[in-house]
Amino acid sequence: MMGLLFNILGIFLSFVTVSVLYLISIKPRIHGRPDYKPFFGHMYAHRGLHNMNPAIQKLKGIGKPAPAENLPENSYAAIKRAADLGYGIEFDVHLTKDDIPVVFHDDTLNRICGVRGNLRDYTYEELQQFRLLGTNERIPAFADILKMVDGRVPLIIEYKVEKNADKLCRICDGILSDYKGLYCIESFHPMAVRWYKIHRPNIVRGQLSEDFTRQKLNIPYFLLSHLIGNCYASPDFIAYNCKHKDELSRNICRKFYKSLSVAWTVRSQEELDKISRSFDLFIFEGFFPARQQRTANE
Repeated sequence: MMGLLFNILGIFLSFVTVSVLYLISIKPRIHGRPDYKPFFGHMYAHRGLHNMNPAIQKLKGIGKPAPAENLPENSYAAIKRAADLGYGIEFDVHLTKDDIPVVFHDDTLNRICGVRGNLRDYTYEELQQFRLLGTNERIPAFADILKMVDGRVPLIIEYKVEKNADKLCRICDGILSDYKGLYCIESFHPMAVRWYKIHRPNIVRGQLSEDFTRQKLNIPYFLLSHLIGNCYASPDFIAYNCKHKDELSRNICRKFYKSLSVAWTVRSQEELDKISRSFDLFIFEGFFPARQQRTANE
C-alpha cells in the first residue's frame, strides 16, 4: 500500500514539476511592459490595403468598396492607401544584398516579381528593375515607407530573418531611431525578438507563431507552435494565426499572463466577428472591417 502511495506521489510531483517548467518556458514579458494602449482603436491592414491577390478579390468587402487601382501587397501605394484611410498597417522587412531594408514578404522574387532567385541576392538598385505583380510599383525601401506614413497610423513591422537577426535588427533600429510615429516589431524568429529585449526593451515586441504541427513535425516547429522558449525572448505580445485561436499556450499567455494577443490574418467580417473576443488586436486582409475594434478597456 505504501509503495502505491509513493508511486502516486511521484507521478503527482512529476506532473507538477513539468507543469511549472512549461509555464515558465512560455512566459512572456511580465514586468516593465511598455504601454499597449496607443495600439488599440485601430484595425491593421495586412501588407497595406492591397487588392492584387486573386483569392482576395473573390472575398466580399464590407463598408467602403475596394479601390479600383491595382495595389500589390507591401507596395508603396497599398501602404499609402491604408495610411490615408486611417488604418494601422502591418508589413514585412527584408535586407537586400547591400544591406538596405526593403518592404517585401517572400524570401524569393518569383511570386510577386516573376523573377527567379532570392531577394537577398540582389542589391536595392538591382531590385528596382522589377515590377510588383505587373504594375508600375517597385519594391519600396523601408525608410521611404516610414517617411510617407510619417506617424499618421501605428505600424506592426515584421522582421523577416534569414540567419541575420542581429544585422537586420541593428540596421532597422538605426532607421527607426529617427522615426517619431508609433510602431512595434514582431518576428517568427525568437532571435529578432530577443535582440529587442536586450537592446531596445522600451519597444513593444511580439512573437509570431501558428500551429505548425498540423503541417511540420520537427522539434523547432513544435517548440515555436507552443511558444516554448518565450522566456528566452520575453515578447510583449503573441501574434497567432487566428484559425488556431484555441491553441493552449497562446490562451495561457493571454488569460494567465495577460499579454497582448494579435490575430493574423482575418479575411472576412464573419471571421472577425467569430474571433473578436479571443484576441486584442486584428490584422485583416481582403475586406473592409465594418467597425473599428474595441478599446483597451473593454
